[in-house]
Parts: sequence; C-alpha cells; structure tokens
Amino acid sequence: MDNPSPGFKSNPSHHITVDPFDGVVTVRFSSAVIASSKNAKVLKEAGHADVLYIPFEDIYFDFLRRSETSTHCPYKGDASYWSVIAAGEARPDIMWAYEHPYDEMLAIRGHGAFYPEKVSIEATAAAATDRPIP
Repeated sequence: MDNPSPGFKSNPSHHITVDPFDGVVTVRFSSAVIASSKNAKVLKEAGHADVLYIPFEDIYFDFLRRSETSTHCPYKGDASYWSVIAAGEARPDIMWAYEHPYDEMLAIRGHGAFYPEKVSIEATAAAATDRPIP
C-alpha cells in the first residue's frame, strides 16, 4: 500500500465497511435536486451513523462551491468540503469528500457525502418500490 491508514495501524480492531446501496438516493436542498444516484455506497463505521456516499458523476456540482474547510480522519484521510447555492438559498459545508483517501478507503474516492441535518436525503431501497429502478 502506498498510502496506508495510520488509524487502522494504531487501532486494527476498528471496522469500517463500504457496500453498494441497492436503490436510489436523492439529495435536495430547498427545492433543488443536487444529487441523484442508483450507484450510492453505504459506509458503516462503529460509533457513527451510516453514511451514504454518492459518485461525483451523480452530484450536480453546478449548485456547489468548494469551501476552505477541511478535516482529517485517521481512518479515511483528509476531507474537502463544498457549500451549496440553489433556489435563492445558500448553506455552508453541506457535502464532504475524501478526494485522496487512505488505501483502505479507496472505495469512497470519487464520492461525496451530505449532512442529513443540512439537506434532505431520500434513500429508497429497491425492495421498497414496486417499480423497476431505471
């Protein structure tokens, strides 16, 4: 590994899993859809709520602006943040992404996650709908 996680090295019993979400995830801010994907992933980490990560190609970056905010996770790496401007409203730091994650978390590279308290996230499992997901 070229960029191993120091968090897993110092705490090998910590578990994070990343699995495909079988369904559709739609993210809204105000009246605007800012992301919609049938290729989202669910990250599960002990002690934290599950997080849905959406591929960049399914995020409408026209509504987003990179902010100066950054944070560090010892398991995932450095996170970058984006703010939203849509439907005449704005809110800072609604999305984050690990653009260059540690090797153990490469599954979330090229994906963004949204704060559920700042946007509306609707995750509809394929089993919950009687119609096929296109």
